[in-house]
Order: sequence, then C-alpha cells, then structure tokens
Amino acid sequence: MAIAGVTAFWTVSLLLVLVPGADWAYAITAGLRHRTIVPAVGGLLAGYVVLTLVVAAGVAALVARSPLVLTVLTAVGAVYLVCLGITTVTSPSTPHAAEEESAGSWLGRAARGAGISGLNPKALLLFLALLPQFVARGTSWPLMAQIAVLGLVHTANCAVDYTGVGTAARRVLRTRPAVASAVTRFSGAAMIVIGVLLLVERLLA
Repeated sequence: MAIAGVTAFWTVSLLLVLVPGADWAYAITAGLRHRTIVPAVGGLLAGYVVLTLVVAAGVAALVARSPLVLTVLTAVGAVYLVCLGITTVTSPSTPHAAEEESAGSWLGRAARGAGISGLNPKALLLFLALLPQFVARGTSWPLMAQIAVLGLVHTANCAVDYTGVGTAARRVLRTRPAVASAVTRFSGAAMIVIGVLLLVERLLA
C-alpha cells in the first residue's frame, strides 16, 4: 500500500473532518456538560470504526443498492439526531462540578456518540464512495486491509479534531455561562436541522 495514497487520503479526510456537523455539536455539548469528553469522543470514534468494518466487509455496498434499507437507516439516524438535539436545546445549562458525574454514565455518553456517527447514513455513503478511490490495485495488501487502514486514518483525524473541539468548549466557554448556554442551544439546533435535512433529502431522492 503506497504511502502517497495514504497521505492523499489523510489530506482529504482532514478537510472533511474540519467541516462542522453533528459530531462537532456533540463534542461541544460534552465539553460543556461533563468533567471529561473521553466517553463522548470515544463513542464517536467507535461509530467510525464500525462503519469502517462495514465498508471493508462489503455490507455497505448492499445497503447502498437497496433504497428501502437506506431509507430506513436514514430515518433511524435522522430521528436519533432530532431527539438528541431537542434534549440538548431544552436542557442547555452547564452543570456544576458536583453534578457532572450524575449527568449520564460513561457508557451512556459513549453509546450516544456511537449512535451519532454510526447511524449517520451520509458517513456510511461517504465511506463507501471515498475509501475505494484510495485503494491500490495489484499490491500484496488485501482490499479489506487497505480499507481498514484508511478508515483508521480517518478515525485518527476525528480523534484529534473532536478532542480539540470538546476541550476548547470546556476551557473557553465554561467560564462564560451565557455564551456556553447559547452555544449548547446552537449545537442542539444544529443536530435537529441536520437530522431533518437528512430525512427530507432521502425522502425526496
């Protein structure tokens, strides 16, 4: 597997990760609400690892060819984002240190993060369309192994970006309650908008 191909994919992946979306919104919310962002970011990354395995196994190709399956997947992911966004908008306050650990378990926060990234049909289709373009043909590396490596490269980009976003939210915004509340509401609203757009886009396709 050529280093040049991996480097080219890393550049494209980094540009995509830097575009704010539902993952950013959840990382910001985690930074504002909890003592640590590790469970939330870990969940987001776990979702991308699962998508990588799905694409590497070829299951994503079957999903992409089935309008009904893709519509159901889109609906589930969209509804999940909308529900999470509504919860975020209606409960925007930042807990005090004594309250933070009771605001959901580590496992619960990780599961929500995995749901946001793993149930995102756009991420699934992005992986399906993007990863194969950077696979080298005629090498000793199996196709599945190359896709797995590229998926892990993307996951590593996500780890750096979401950790930075969540940490910045915690350090910069937690000392400004009014701004933090506004950013949390904005993050929740972003989740709702993204979820609705995903559903509408798929239904009109």
